[in-house]
Amino acid sequence: MSQIFSSVACNLDNNLLAACLPLMEAASVEAIEWSFDTLYAVEEVPAWFEELLTAYSQENRLIGHGVFFSIFSGRWLPEQQQWLHHLKKISQQYRFDHVTEHFGFMTGKDFHQGAPLNIPYTAVTLDIGRDRLKRMQDTCRCPVGLENLAFAYSLEEVKRHGDFLNELLEPVNGFIILDLHNFYCQAHNFELSFDELKSLYPLHRVREIHISGGSWDHSEAMPGKTVRRDTHDNAVPDTVFSYLDKAIDLCPSLKYVVLEQLGTGLTTVDSQVAFRNDFLRMNQLIKNNNNTSLPENSFLPQPLQLPAQVREDESLYQQQLELSHILEAAVSFDAVMCALQASSLAHSDWQIERWDPAMIETAAKIAQKWKHGWT
Repeated sequence: MSQIFSSVACNLDNNLLAACLPLMEAASVEAIEWSFDTLYAVEEVPAWFEELLTAYSQENRLIGHGVFFSIFSGRWLPEQQQWLHHLKKISQQYRFDHVTEHFGFMTGKDFHQGAPLNIPYTAVTLDIGRDRLKRMQDTCRCPVGLENLAFAYSLEEVKRHGDFLNELLEPVNGFIILDLHNFYCQAHNFELSFDELKSLYPLHRVREIHISGGSWDHSEAMPGKTVRRDTHDNAVPDTVFSYLDKAIDLCPSLKYVVLEQLGTGLTTVDSQVAFRNDFLRMNQLIKNNNNTSLPENSFLPQPLQLPAQVREDESLYQQQLELSHILEAAVSFDAVMCALQASSLAHSDWQIERWDPAMIETAAKIAQKWKHGWT
């Protein structure tokens, strides 16, 4: 196992930066993860923030995390090409040790007003995902990876997700961000243990771990059922720390552990103190398990042939549009179910007939929240 760096997700947010500053002044933050595509609404990035990014970049301790690429969109869209242009520009300005993206496709009329949701695991989506990862790697010229999902429609999806990730990443020697709060969501929502979940994932591909907090949602479709949501707006649960303690030794190529929390959850002095305490607890777990041997895999880019023709599937794209509209427009759970059953997704590779009602309800809530703007 390589040396593991204690890291924070650090973006241009006053509350988040206020929480991080004492840790940085104490030289405790060994690396930062920057969501480089979330500054689309910022006219001018402050010089001091650029200096912060540059400082970590020069030490090769800056990692990039994308939000809006929509890796599984069935149609290659102008926004995706613009995203790659932006990544190329940013990669020339800063040195990323690696670049990652979220799994799924974006709903909404544009990428900044959509939710990342799951896709069917088919040969078509595998081909599209591999194509997009190759284009990412060809653009940034560094290791690339994907984050495991917090959300799934069914237990079957949960069980297949790790193998699908492995197949996706193999052609680019890619890696996984193992988000342990996402594990926590899956464990609660589908009644699984950590041991059951870890057996489903290619842990040899884990280069980065995320820890964060979230929130609980009460299902109206299934009274009495609670759903764990990956909302990043609360402190890290004790269970996630116990997952981290177990996971470090299971991931021979682990290099970064990143604490995430949105600034919306750091508006008070107490919440910022709690964030720093979470970081210190994370850091201690890392130091207790750390050594400086070489990693099993550095995930360096391998020679690849970039396809001349972008992979697309119009049928998949139209189904994605249809699902997005159903989730964003529905006024009730019954309306969502009626619309799904009357849609082209019925009796298809999406397997909507097996979807958990509480998770369909959750998907609609996620889509409708993101419709009003990403936070």
